[in-house]
Amino acid sequence: GRAGGRALTVKHDAGTLSFETRALRASWWRTTFAMQTARDNPDCAREEYEALLDDDDPGLSAVVPFKPPKLASRTSRATSRASWREPLAVLREQGTNGHTEMAAAFDRVGFRAVDVHMSDLLEGRATLADFRGLALCGGFSYGDVLGAGRGWAMSILHHAEVRAQFKAFFERDDTFTLGVCNGCQALAHLRELAPGAAHWPHFGRNRSEQFEARLSLVRIDESPSVLLSGMAGARLPVVVSHGEGRAAFESDASKRACDDLVGMRYVDGHAKVARNYPANPNGSTDGVAGVCSEDGRITLMMPHPERLFRNEQFSWRDDWGDDWGDATPWLNMFDNAYRWLKQGARKRL
Repeated sequence: GRAGGRALTVKHDAGTLSFETRALRASWWRTTFAMQTARDNPDCAREEYEALLDDDDPGLSAVVPFKPPKLASRTSRATSRASWREPLAVLREQGTNGHTEMAAAFDRVGFRAVDVHMSDLLEGRATLADFRGLALCGGFSYGDVLGAGRGWAMSILHHAEVRAQFKAFFERDDTFTLGVCNGCQALAHLRELAPGAAHWPHFGRNRSEQFEARLSLVRIDESPSVLLSGMAGARLPVVVSHGEGRAAFESDASKRACDDLVGMRYVDGHAKVARNYPANPNGSTDGVAGVCSEDGRITLMMPHPERLFRNEQFSWRDDWGDDWGDATPWLNMFDNAYRWLKQGARKRL
């Protein structure tokens, strides 16, 4: 590199060619930029093109102010006969595809993940009363043809017995709930059943007007979330995979009321709240990526931490993950749930 930008130099025999990498990127991306401008939101196309030309952007990074867990010890806990094995409902709907990773993440920290389909609840083969942990998984319920997560939520809200089950589950003080991606969208539509959720945002179509599947950067902020406890200050890459993940509030008053409940925000390479595409992959207000209920027992987020709880799950990473071992800091989120329930069980003895 040199002052004014980085350079690529090619030497062959007596000849030397030198190119500014910024100019090379501009040339390479020009056709894509033209296609994006015509096909997608042109403002997003321009923002991505400008971001690609920023030589000062440090890109994805990781800052972890806590010690990531050891996967081996969690595996031992999960398989030990003497360990405390709490059943956890991994809930899915027609079209859901993220239940296997979700079950694996919770299983790894000591839960006994139980596959529960919505039809099991609707037809009485299962009940939420048997669980203290509930995870609504990502995927494409009803192929998203009824709107992201809305069809899933409506199947709950318009079934008297199942609606009562969810309301009772949310109101119990010994339960926790996690909703990811499609599950996040469904939970947002169920906020009338959940205490302390009146000001949650809804999640609409991505600003880019396209499905977004990429590795994004998020920051964990202080919030009451029991799942994100002790993780504030972390900055971590995470998978996003959604077509309708744009967090939007009904009013400025709702946004202000929910501010202390935001536990996760998209940030750019400079660690600033991302407002431009693609660092903010969906156009969410103030980079909102995840929120929780007022008591922290319900957490919903668009990104997929369950797809990155093992180091080998990363499609790409820099040397920031070299000292993590097999597990990544995202496993702490699931371990927090285990510790929270175990602590509560001890208090009730």
